[in-house]
Amino acid sequence: MLAQVHDEPENSDSFRKSGYDRKVSAREPKKKKVIFWGIEVPETLSWHGWELGKEMIKHLTLKNVHGKAQKLSYRAPSTPFFFTVFPQPITLNPGMSVTLPIVFRPSEKRDYEDNIFFMKAEGEFSVTLHAMLPRFCLSIPAAVQLPVCAIHSATEVAFPVCNVGDLVSIFAWETSSPFSLDPTCGTLNPGAECMVKVVFKPKVAGVYYAAATCWFGGEVKQKRTIKLKALAKYPCLCVSVTGKKSEGVQPGKFQDALCFGSVAVGTTVEKSVEIFNMSVVDAPCRIERAKDLLLRDYVFSCDVSHDVVPAKGKLVLCIRFQPQVVGEHSTDYFTITSAACHLETVLKVVGSCKGPSVSLHQHSVDFEWINLGESLMRTLQISNTSDVPAYYQFDIDCKGSVFSLDRPCGVLEGATTLTLKVIFRPAHPMNYHRRVVCLVHHQEPLYVDFFGTCHSDTAKPTTLQKRHLSWYRTNMVRGFTFYPPDILSEMLKNGKLQMDEKGAFMLPPEISEDQPPKEYLEPSAMAEYFYDGVSSDLALFPAHVSVSPREYDFGCCMPPHKAESLSLCVTNHTKGNVIVAWTPSHGSAFQVHPEICDIPPLKSSTFYVFCRPTQVNSLYAAELEGFAIYKVMRHYTNIENDATICPSWCLTVRLRAHTYEAKREHIIPQYILDVPKTFPPVVCDTDTYCSMLLSNPSTSLITFSVNQTACPSVFIKPSLGHVIPGGHQIFFLSTHPVNTVLQQHVLPLELNSYPAYTKEIVLQSCGQSLLLLLEGDGILYFKPLHIGTSSTRMYSIKNCTRLPMVFTWKIRQSDSKILSVSPTEGLLQPYETMSQAWTFTPDKETKYVLRAMVFVRWKSPDPVSSKDVRYVLRVIGEGALGTIRAQKEHLDLGNVLVGDQKSCSIVLLNDEICTLNYVLSVEQLFTGPRDPEEVRSDLLALELEHSRGTIPARSKAFVRIKVRPTRRLRYTWLIKYAICTPRAADLASAKEKQQQFLCCIVATGVYPSLRITDACTTGTASSNRMHIWKLFSLDTLNEFLERDPTPGELTYKVPTRHSTCLIPPVYTPLLLDFDFGSAPVGSEPTIVMLLLENKGVVPVDWAFLFPSDQKIDMEHWAEGADFTPQELHQMRIQDNQLFSVSPKSGTLLPGQEKSVQLSHRHDFIGTDRLPVLLKISYGHEILLTFSGVTVEYNQRYVHFASTKHVFAPIALGRSQPPTQIYKLYNGGSMPVTFEVQLDNIVKVQEKNFQHPVFVCLTPRGEIPPGEAGHIEWIFSPLEAKTYTVDVLIDILEGDSTQITFQGVGYNPNIVGEAATSRHFFSSAVIPGSAKLTVPGQAATLSHHRICLGNIPDCTKAGRLVFLNNISKSKAVVFTWHINSCKEMVLEVAPASGVAQPGESIPCFITLQPTRNPYFCRINLVCEVYIQESLVQYERDLHEWEKEKERQAVEFTITEKDLGTKRKLTSPSVRLSDSAETANLPESSAVIRKYKTLPPIKSHATPSQPPGHIERGLLDRDASQVKSEPPTPLSLHLDVSARSYAIEDFLSNFALDFPRYFLSRPFSTQPSESKLVDGSRHRSRTDMEHKQLSLAAASKQELEVVTDILTGVIRSLLEDGRFQKSVRKIQDEPIPYFSQFQSAKSAELQDTRQGSTIPSSVSSSTDLDLEKDGERKKMSQETSPSYLLESCKTFHHKQLREKEIINRQPAVGNLVELVLENTLQNILIEASRGEVVLTAQPRVIALPPNASRRITNPATPPSRV
Repeated sequence: MLAQVHDEPENSDSFRKSGYDRKVSAREPKKKKVIFWGIEVPETLSWHGWELGKEMIKHLTLKNVHGKAQKLSYRAPSTPFFFTVFPQPITLNPGMSVTLPIVFRPSEKRDYEDNIFFMKAEGEFSVTLHAMLPRFCLSIPAAVQLPVCAIHSATEVAFPVCNVGDLVSIFAWETSSPFSLDPTCGTLNPGAECMVKVVFKPKVAGVYYAAATCWFGGEVKQKRTIKLKALAKYPCLCVSVTGKKSEGVQPGKFQDALCFGSVAVGTTVEKSVEIFNMSVVDAPCRIERAKDLLLRDYVFSCDVSHDVVPAKGKLVLCIRFQPQVVGEHSTDYFTITSAACHLETVLKVVGSCKGPSVSLHQHSVDFEWINLGESLMRTLQISNTSDVPAYYQFDIDCKGSVFSLDRPCGVLEGATTLTLKVIFRPAHPMNYHRRVVCLVHHQEPLYVDFFGTCHSDTAKPTTLQKRHLSWYRTNMVRGFTFYPPDILSEMLKNGKLQMDEKGAFMLPPEISEDQPPKEYLEPSAMAEYFYDGVSSDLALFPAHVSVSPREYDFGCCMPPHKAESLSLCVTNHTKGNVIVAWTPSHGSAFQVHPEICDIPPLKSSTFYVFCRPTQVNSLYAAELEGFAIYKVMRHYTNIENDATICPSWCLTVRLRAHTYEAKREHIIPQYILDVPKTFPPVVCDTDTYCSMLLSNPSTSLITFSVNQTACPSVFIKPSLGHVIPGGHQIFFLSTHPVNTVLQQHVLPLELNSYPAYTKEIVLQSCGQSLLLLLEGDGILYFKPLHIGTSSTRMYSIKNCTRLPMVFTWKIRQSDSKILSVSPTEGLLQPYETMSQAWTFTPDKETKYVLRAMVFVRWKSPDPVSSKDVRYVLRVIGEGALGTIRAQKEHLDLGNVLVGDQKSCSIVLLNDEICTLNYVLSVEQLFTGPRDPEEVRSDLLALELEHSRGTIPARSKAFVRIKVRPTRRLRYTWLIKYAICTPRAADLASAKEKQQQFLCCIVATGVYPSLRITDACTTGTASSNRMHIWKLFSLDTLNEFLERDPTPGELTYKVPTRHSTCLIPPVYTPLLLDFDFGSAPVGSEPTIVMLLLENKGVVPVDWAFLFPSDQKIDMEHWAEGADFTPQELHQMRIQDNQLFSVSPKSGTLLPGQEKSVQLSHRHDFIGTDRLPVLLKISYGHEILLTFSGVTVEYNQRYVHFASTKHVFAPIALGRSQPPTQIYKLYNGGSMPVTFEVQLDNIVKVQEKNFQHPVFVCLTPRGEIPPGEAGHIEWIFSPLEAKTYTVDVLIDILEGDSTQITFQGVGYNPNIVGEAATSRHFFSSAVIPGSAKLTVPGQAATLSHHRICLGNIPDCTKAGRLVFLNNISKSKAVVFTWHINSCKEMVLEVAPASGVAQPGESIPCFITLQPTRNPYFCRINLVCEVYIQESLVQYERDLHEWEKEKERQAVEFTITEKDLGTKRKLTSPSVRLSDSAETANLPESSAVIRKYKTLPPIKSHATPSQPPGHIERGLLDRDASQVKSEPPTPLSLHLDVSARSYAIEDFLSNFALDFPRYFLSRPFSTQPSESKLVDGSRHRSRTDMEHKQLSLAAASKQELEVVTDILTGVIRSLLEDGRFQKSVRKIQDEPIPYFSQFQSAKSAELQDTRQGSTIPSSVSSSTDLDLEKDGERKKMSQETSPSYLLESCKTFHHKQLREKEIINRQPAVGNLVELVLENTLQNILIEASRGEVVLTAQPRVIALPPNASRRITNPATPPSRV
């Protein structure tokens, strides 16, 4: 392959320094290889960096990658700029390659492109040659997605920018905030690459899209754009404290609190806090301490000031607590901020400091008395009840004191007790008493009294006891201890002193002026320790004997040189002589001289102290101890009264010296100094104390000295002393801050008597004054409130001091009902912030400005500064009145399924300025057909999500409600509200009084409503819809579906497999039979189509569940092994799918319809029964028993849908009861003959006085296969009761069935005929219009049932039915088949016709009853054919006839002797056949034209003559088969009506009679009209019936009739009023209802009128002729009157003649026909769209015409 060598581009110095530039491995991409028929070549060959005038050569390598040798040739490039060696054939063996040099020679600076072509036997391929000019090109990614970032944070990502061009490129970036790029500009050499960093710093959360533009190139800049995508989110930090929280921490405004508890002083405790990041972005945060300008001893610390909490992670924050002051409660606050201080979380930290609790088990140690030279040991127990170790030190030099302890200093661990040994070694015979202080670090000092008595042989002082010390302290307070015992004894004798009940001295009352004697009060340990008159100028008690100085430093005392002695001045301040005796210290470098000395009263004496060190370069320190005692107490005999004994006074002097040379460095001290930074906080002008511990861990003595004059504001004790090796020294420091100004104290502590070893102790102190910080500058705002309601706000106060303070809130009595606070008082720890709950309750509509005061004082009140400080808080609020309204006052939820739930929200609006607390109540009302008492106890069907709530001012709230109706009723809920106030004593009563209407919610509980609206059948049992409607009991089913479901039906609201049995349990109260009828075995399945319609307003889920659909699937081992016959029967039906439903389930939306196909297969002989559950979800479940009968093919079988038949109710007294029909259905394939057994009918007749209650008019008949037979009955009741008869119907060669016939007779005076008639016609509630269509149905009827109602005789009723061709492309031919009965005349017009595609043909159904009353139910059948199929059938039939004719005349002679000519007889045969064909009837009607031809019969062939030679017709039997006519579609129309006699109709339906036209015959001659012919036939029939009825009457009946009629006629003839009425009738005009008269009387009346009117006319004419001569003599003025009278006469004559003609029956019938035809024409035109019957009528207003104003012809205009 071609080796590619590239020069290394020079790198930019700037980028080399920045580190962004790096060299890419290859500037050009790897050459792409392609293979053409086994030859591998590069796809392109490119030249870069070329120059003019120079040739550049590249090599093109061809390699054979095929398994065989290959030959190819090539063609040189077409342009002169690329050329190669002369083309020659190339042969390449497998795996071999060849290289062709390609030379490029440019002539100008532009881009070049060419191809070199290679040819092979398989084809041709080429390699592209490119030579490109140097150009600028940078490779930049199209888009950069940055990580998710938190607001006010930053995230970054780097992407490479590579120079893939040929020139050095300068680039510069441009972008928009919050994106930035680094570097923004630079230079890239060819092939170089640098990394550009995108920084994203958002300030607002959201999705960011930006475009960064890179400008690069030379003079002409190019640009490349990169899309930057980033997402910024708000961080969410949560602080979680591990461990227990403080019980006393109030949450307030702080999310959490970290409690350290009690921590030992000087120790450090660390606890952690977890900061959780709940967001998906890293959250930088800062941890800051609450800033305070006051002096703070920060005992809480945190090393982390800022950090990043990872996304969905946590940060563990460690906080340390190091308390310094024992007993101090510390509080501090840390603020955790994120998102640039936009989100803050405050963490409260609390802790307290605990120190040691050291106590002495006894406050004195009594050594009693011992002899001189002896020693006595006593024990002293010291205990530490705290768990903090305690450093203790007894301030006594055991080497130079008569009292010594074995462990004068040490560390007492927590909860330990230490027993110390105290030894008493007296040096002089006297009383010894020393009050020793026990110093404890971080605790006040403890005091113990050591006392004892030493006796010698000569001196035996009185033994000192504990009671003496108590008397001494009381006497000292009262001033008696400055007197020696002898003087006190004398004063006691003289009565100048008295003794109290405790044994102490007191002045007599007359001297003390009745002032009570002073009592000794134990001073505080610190006061006793510091106020001794030495460390300070103050002393609790005056000194009796004092020594000066108490501390002294000898400085350098080199052994050769003697130091100057120290003069100690001891002063006796008492009134008696005292003896001062110093305790000798053997081996000490310090000695006192004289050792014992007497000092007179109020005198001083000097003692000398000498320092005699024994070693050089050493440190010396000691404490001198001396005791002073009254001289009189040296012997007990001098004491007269035991109460006058006074203990000795102890004198101590601290001394220090060293023996270091002047220029020699003293020993370096090794020490540990534990000193606090600040003094404990105290109130201004109050002393404060602290302790300091100096430990000597070395083996050398450490001496110390504090220069008190360097810092006079601080007192330290001891200021001079020493620390033994391994021991420690406890110091107590005291200061007295006078104000709140921070003071700094610097104490120089010199160690080892060397100035260079001076340690400066820096302490701070500050007085504390009461300072309370109120939130919001002391103003608390409350938002406006509704009168009577309360609002609570948290208000914070902060203790800004280092001392705990007690606060107390005080509110005016008048404002106490409006404003309250909790807690009213409490304790605020140092720097603690506490929140109080303030409650504002306005009582009137006004603005409030209230004042509350808080008083603060220190927790431990100081008598000096016990005054409280008051702060004022202003509370501002407003009282207002408010109301609530609903956004929609009326909310209609529509229809809700009973038992289901519907939710919605009520929007409550508060338009006022105050927040309202409301309480909602609901009142439930019902509307519907229910008993109010029944529904009154129902539970509330509306559930409020919350009945109480709060609506802020000028806002809205949502209340979620759930409606769950329990009945099919219309629910109305009145929701009312009441403003809730906490002052209401009885909330329920207040709510009732203040309830206001809010909104009304209406919902209607509904059940799923399903109804069968149509049914039709196909297959073997195809019949009319009325028959199917009864077989399936659809009336009962629909009636039940309209009721409410029972609780048992709602056991399973949805279809569920709930049964473990093959026959599931039944929970429905209704059991119905779906009878599929009967059919022969092997016939087509009986298919019933039911149309389900959702008549309700909610969707309906329905399902037909077979027993297998209700059974739970179980394991085989759980199934029962034995099955009942019923179970086996059902299993057989389900396994063979004898019954099927399709679809078995579905959902119907409101108003939606769905057809369901039910089928029964006739595969097995017998009766099939299967229980199927019709389940409506959340509604009814009805058990339907599918039943069907399959009979043998030749079996005679009549299918009885029921064994009971009920006749229509008949009124009593009817002379002609109507005829009723009972139908039988032949479900087999054989004709059936039935006979009705009349035995029981005869018995009923005999029981009813030979009255024929039941009459069977057709006791015998025959029913064709698949059709229905009619049995006519007449039910004539005799009484108003129910009649029942069991009639056996025998089927010849079949089974007999007993049917129960039942009829009800009623009294027409009680029950009207109209009610029973409506009941009869309304019993069939099947719909009149057809909706279902079967597959392939081309036409439908607009109605499949019409009810004509009640019809009187001699009238006719009609209906309009449309035959609709629903096919879009095929015309249909229809023919009506009328099964008329003898009592009714039924006509259909047109009887047949053709309906084009989409056309509707109107068919008029006319019914005209005869004289006999009849219950008419006629089934009209309309057969419909596809016209195309009929035409095809006619064509096939014509071809078949032609073929038959051809076969009749054509024959083939099969004789071999064809020369013999014989006469054939075939023409006769042809003629015979032709004649038969010609004789076929041809009807003009369409259906007759296509009627099936009769079968062709074989004719006998005439005998052949003798000598006949055998011949035959060729293929006579092979003629084509005669085509079958197409199967018609039968459309059934059920016509029902009931006819009445005119008299009965008028008596029962008089108001309906004008709706009918009573047709009458108008001539006795026969007419061609059908209507006249029918009337004549009915008249003749009626006459025959009358004659037969009179002939059949018995003699007795005729006599009864004759007597009755004779009496009636005689009464009428004798009645005068009747006779007057008859005469009056003759003079009356002809009545309007003259059509009711008979034909004969009308003819007589017409004759009478005809003879009268002409005579009158002629007479008047004759009269006029007689007077004609006189008229001629009249003047011309009378001529117009004569003419007018003549016109009047002539006009009246015409009107009378017209009236006579109009009264003729022919005219009435003609008018009826004209009107009928006119209305029919209008309806036909309307059906075709030619007339719009519902259009708005147009009114045309014509202008008035003068000629039209003259409307009276009797007054013509006068002539002039």
